Amino acid sequence: MTAAPPPEVRALLLAPGAGSSADHPALVAMDGAAAALGVAVRRIDFPYRLAGRKAPDRPPVLQATVVAAARELAESVGCPQAAVALGGRSMGGRVASMAVAAGLPAAGLVLVSYPLHPPGRPERSRDGHFGDVGVPCLFVSGTRDAFATPDELAAATAAVRGEVEHVWIEGGDHGLRGRDDEVAGAVARWLAPRAPARR
Repeated sequence: MTAAPPPEVRALLLAPGAGSSADHPALVAMDGAAAALGVAVRRIDFPYRLAGRKAPDRPPVLQATVVAAARELAESVGCPQAAVALGGRSMGGRVASMAVAAGLPAAGLVLVSYPLHPPGRPERSRDGHFGDVGVPCLFVSGTRDAFATPDELAAATAAVRGEVEHVWIEGGDHGLRGRDDEVAGAVARWLAPRAPARR
């Protein structure tokens, strides 16, 4: 019996971390890698960033922003919401995962430098919604990320109901500066069997 093919990804929505924008080099690199596979990509900024504020919006506002952008992306591409993958870096990826856990249909999650907990505060874990995530997930993280050790993230993601793949960037910290090509390559490999150009 052969395994069922993974869900098709027609589009990819990417959100930035708390201190960066839609033009973060890693998001730009992921955009290029996905577009080369025939996947439509949209990179978004959150309202606080667009307003010139430094402090992130409250979680409901962040989540509503991702939901609205994902729906707009699906409509613009002319595909079902379930053919849109979501994700991003750090806080952006976390918000995307929360939106999916709350019921937003998606083809999968692409989560780079997932902020499992504040540095030095593993008791403040941000994985309470993982059990409600039932889509394929790609986690790309540095092995020296202060927001989640490999062991911590592997243990937490065991609660995810969808298929989980981890890619570890050796020696990388939370920012993964200078590792954009490795991040984009990991995303491209995950997307390739799901992308329209390869199906």
